[in-house]
Amino acid sequence: MNALEIKNLTKTFDGFKLDNLNLTLPSGCIMGLIGENGAGKSTTIKLILNMLRKDSGTITILGRDNEDNIQLTKEDVGVVMDEVGIPECMTAKQVGNVMKHTFCNWNDGEYKKLLAKLSLPDNKRFKDFSRGMKMKLGIAVAMSHGSKLLLLDEATSGLDPVVRDEVVEMFSDFTREEDHSILISSHIVSDLEKLCDYIAFLHKGKLLLCEEKDLLLAQYGIIHCTAEQLRELSPDAVKYSKESPYGAEAMVLREAVPEGINISPVSIEELFVFMVKEAK
Repeated sequence: MNALEIKNLTKTFDGFKLDNLNLTLPSGCIMGLIGENGAGKSTTIKLILNMLRKDSGTITILGRDNEDNIQLTKEDVGVVMDEVGIPECMTAKQVGNVMKHTFCNWNDGEYKKLLAKLSLPDNKRFKDFSRGMKMKLGIAVAMSHGSKLLLLDEATSGLDPVVRDEVVEMFSDFTREEDHSILISSHIVSDLEKLCDYIAFLHKGKLLLCEEKDLLLAQYGIIHCTAEQLRELSPDAVKYSKESPYGAEAMVLREAVPEGINISPVSIEELFVFMVKEAK
């Protein structure tokens, strides 16, 4: 069973359209949703959670339509949005007491363990937390009620590099159980490159690609050459190129490039930037 299936999903606003989105997240995997601000990442997550009404299409979470049995879906899905919706007057300890009566599968021992691991104080009010601390508390709640799917919207935002690395490791450990999965959006592409099994690129409401990360990195590369050498390549090999007085740079399909030409690895961030430029 897939953790998440999105088919032909469309939502139109004034000046923006999420256009016929199709995504499949296999169970036990992590998918990174990459896109510039306004690309539709948060809109997609809100549609999955039924916080927004879709215009058309279907969304299936853990085998169930997202509009059916919302209570059961709430139990199985852990959510961290860009703004963590916890009352500012509450402490982490009080949050735990509330969650005991919110989720049937709330695990207080796991919650306390995560608070300690993330260095979060029990009795400090939420309004006095830094942005990074607020995100960490949201993550602790999302991972303490037996979730099978985590939906994370910029969940590593505001965390310092050391804590980000620790949180990324926690997410990786979460999916070691084959029925646990994660959809995470982030503008910190390096986190997604380390963490994700699948990568989806969104640009202006359209899906540019959705593919296994390792396959993408094996399929594409970057070459640096002269303008003349670039023009000698097959058009099928070159996905995007730019020339300057100092030479040319191109993103290429490795299998279409003749032997003897040095191809450098491409990062997920470089690949996204190239593809957005190609889309423009």
